[in-house]
Amino acid sequence: MRQKVAGHVPVLLAEVLEVLRPRPGQVVVDCTLGLGGHSAELLRRIQPGGRLIALDFDAANIERARPRLEAAGGAFTLHHRNFAAIDRVLAGEGIERVDAILADVGVASPQIDDPQRGFSYRRPGPLDMRMDPSRGQPASTLLARMTEREIADALLELGDETDAPRIARLIVERRRDAPILTTQDLTAIVCEARDFTLQRAAGAKLHPAARTFQALRMLVNRELANLQRLLDVAPALLKPAGRIAIISFHSGEDRLVKRAFKEGGRGGIYRDTSDDPLIATAAEQAGNPRSRSAKLRWAERAS
Repeated sequence: MRQKVAGHVPVLLAEVLEVLRPRPGQVVVDCTLGLGGHSAELLRRIQPGGRLIALDFDAANIERARPRLEAAGGAFTLHHRNFAAIDRVLAGEGIERVDAILADVGVASPQIDDPQRGFSYRRPGPLDMRMDPSRGQPASTLLARMTEREIADALLELGDETDAPRIARLIVERRRDAPILTTQDLTAIVCEARDFTLQRAAGAKLHPAARTFQALRMLVNRELANLQRLLDVAPALLKPAGRIAIISFHSGEDRLVKRAFKEGGRGGIYRDTSDDPLIATAAEQAGNPRSRSAKLRWAERAS
């Protein structure tokens, strides 16, 4: 049964529990705490005697999730860190290896819903997109300094945007007249480049700015680089027969995970890996549209 907590639906929860197999007394890491849906259920399953370590790049998520974990009961610690630093977090906790690692890669619903975070093409706000607003450069700063070629390459690689050259060209033209500082500024430029009126765009099944916003978000937060580091360090952090599960929402992310697990299997690091990704059931996709693009891959550490 999938758990819905205060409007939050953790994606592929039943599948996560099935592949990670949490048991009492285990030590589990949730690399992407979010609102705590996955973490709370994992924490329940590893009691008595278990311990959860959870990370999140967004300090606001940590405070939202804390009451949920307190209600679940059991030992847990929360860290305001990117999951690329998982090895340093565990070293600080005095833990060498863990039984399970979970990462639900992507943006949390509250981040999209808050106009001031600048993630949404449907909500007016500053063009920011940083998951951790206390560090890094906002999307507006990146767009101001990137070349036309760099913008086009990013939109194509990270957003699968086939109109990337036209969008990049118009961004560079428009920023000569005025800086691109808001989500409305960027949405209008993308719609113009793709021959959409704002009214027609609002009713489109896939908003014409969706892929551009996705690409910029991934660029701002170095999402592919951070995921690659997690995949690189994870094997050394897993106990023998320990399991790792990664939920991704982007084809580039899924390719990284697939390749890392396959290479780990060939190299004897993992003794078992998922052949194909697990996806949400039709019922979950109907009840939680975010789950439609989710892919879950897992691997088990060799003894």
